[in-house]
Amino acid sequence: MKNRFAGGALAGVIAFFATFATAGGGIPVALAAQPANVVITWNQTMLATFQTAAVAAPAANRLGAIVQSAVFDAVNGIEHRYTPIHVQPAAPDEADPHAAVAGAAYETLVKLFPSQQPALDAALATSLAALQDEGDASAVAAGLAWGKSVGDQTFAWRATDGFSITPPTYVFSSAPGQYQPTPAGTGAPKFRSLATTTPFALTSPSQFRPAGPPALTSDRYTASFNEVKALGGLTSTARTAYQTETAKFWQADTPVAMWDRVADALAPASHLNLMATARLLARVNISIADATIAVFDAKNFYNFWRPATAVVQANADGNPNTASDATWLPLLTTPYFQEYPSAHSGISSAAATTLASIFGASTQFTVTSAGLPGVTRSFNNFPDAVAQIGDARILAGFHFRFSVEDGTALGSSVGDFVDANVMLPKNDN
Repeated sequence: MKNRFAGGALAGVIAFFATFATAGGGIPVALAAQPANVVITWNQTMLATFQTAAVAAPAANRLGAIVQSAVFDAVNGIEHRYTPIHVQPAAPDEADPHAAVAGAAYETLVKLFPSQQPALDAALATSLAALQDEGDASAVAAGLAWGKSVGDQTFAWRATDGFSITPPTYVFSSAPGQYQPTPAGTGAPKFRSLATTTPFALTSPSQFRPAGPPALTSDRYTASFNEVKALGGLTSTARTAYQTETAKFWQADTPVAMWDRVADALAPASHLNLMATARLLARVNISIADATIAVFDAKNFYNFWRPATAVVQANADGNPNTASDATWLPLLTTPYFQEYPSAHSGISSAAATTLASIFGASTQFTVTSAGLPGVTRSFNNFPDAVAQIGDARILAGFHFRFSVEDGTALGSSVGDFVDANVMLPKNDN
């Protein structure tokens, strides 16, 4: 059975099932037990695909929302339970929703990562081998075809969202507080197109733009400066071994991978069905994507300097309470884009806000990080996890406390907005 699909296009798989159904056959015996939740299986395939391609975190955050939007609209197009994200429900009545999930996820991932088609073909074959629909091969074929259609429409929709445009020429400023190149980077700051990418749910990238960093001479700036200088330096003696590990833990994987794995674990523990799981992952990933877009809008609007610059150039900031250290370096290599607000804080706050709205703020969960195998962080509630992430960004030497606080508030606003405005239950009364 596996050789029927490996290396082939989805259209060929659909044709095989359609032919089998026309001939009057049932699903072959090899297609035995249905997976517990094919939505989770394909979410994990998505994360593995991102990891293989070494997709940078800001880009991965957007791609996750593309795939999970297609998966949700594929299931919802059959079940008609919620308002769609983009694709209007139009599935054949007999379409199998599990096959639709596989078709939508496969199609978007193959379009996004064509070089990984052999591995994705194998994943699709595994999904089909696990499907069981009481011998109704026509339902599987219809579900696959519908999922493919949704994947194609979703991919086309997001292909014109502005992420791939070339931003205007970036001009560096030498003024105190303005972004400067940081160690291990050159040229203009990265991912500037995210600042003008069309959001999935927000009305605009600037909808929740924060007020901006404090004045360089303010007490808030002074306290934040001295904190990151003391705790976030490469040779800091104030940072504990556990704190150093925490900084590395939250930097050693992408936010979308870390938070999607949390969602993947909580869904079956809460006995969520296929539709509820598809909606969960779509909400989490859209919150992550839109928080990323909102954060980069603010980063590019305020263009604030990183601690790696601020500590070295403190003699020029006009603040008598900040002392320069020409040898200061951050614990970890600073991401090569502007500082304010903290992206990880904003993105994780959005994801946590969404998860808390579904499972409750005091839900217990454990986070893993692909870059630190065997190391975990467990929490009794979502706010504690977001707080640790904020601390981690300071301990890494990346961010000021005010940037963490404002990023967290931004992410919470994004998560609340997504929850209130996207994938709403349909009122058929």
